[in-house]
Amino acid sequence: MSRPVVGVTVSRKSGWRIFPLIWLNLRLAGAKALKWVEEDHIDLERVDGIVIGGGDDISPGLYDMEIVARVTLDPARDRMEKAVIEAALDRGIPVLGICRGAQMLNIVQGGTLHQDAFQVYSSRRYRTVLPRRRIAVCKETHLARIAGTQPMRVNALHSQAVDRLGDGLRIAARDEAGMIQAVERISDPFALGVQWHPEHIPYAKRQRRLFKALTSAARARSEGRGQAKEVTQDMKPEEIC
Repeated sequence: MSRPVVGVTVSRKSGWRIFPLIWLNLRLAGAKALKWVEEDHIDLERVDGIVIGGGDDISPGLYDMEIVARVTLDPARDRMEKAVIEAALDRGIPVLGICRGAQMLNIVQGGTLHQDAFQVYSSRRYRTVLPRRRIAVCKETHLARIAGTQPMRVNALHSQAVDRLGDGLRIAARDEAGMIQAVERISDPFALGVQWHPEHIPYAKRQRRLFKALTSAARARSEGRGQAKEVTQDMKPEEIC
């Protein structure tokens, strides 16, 4: 069986260490990874799936707000990834957003962010790739079908988080203080954004399933069958949790 090709956006500064981890996870899931940074020519015709990787904070200007927190920005990457997600969703290409990738998915759908989520929630601020944060997966979501509904331990490297939910999205996970930890698109194409970094914990079966779900959707698209049924069943649009 041929491996679907997945385009992976990473930072020019940190991509040298992040891309190999995502490459490994996609390889284990049965896909090929194609690295993209902001200055590359992006050709969506070459891929059947997208991973939007983690990195610097997203500029508040993308969701019509002024900078009110101390942030590190990458405007060129912001523009590139916003355009990639918009085009991918328009073409029916499945998307997995990691950390800032989840946040960018929300912005593309018209949502906003907390610039410093830890000023809003009582969540403990972690800066580790180890699975220290406990989250609850919402029932009747794509994430629940992929990884189950048991409480999940994840890592945390972020400062921003989803505030107002974007159109056509629902919450898929929260932490113990209520901070949104995952969002997902209600309708096709498959699009899931997680606040943590599953690429750092490939030894965890539930984290590998995220990449397998994307690979399945990408393979289905490449074979002309539309989205994989087990990932994109019709679901009620209300917010579950």
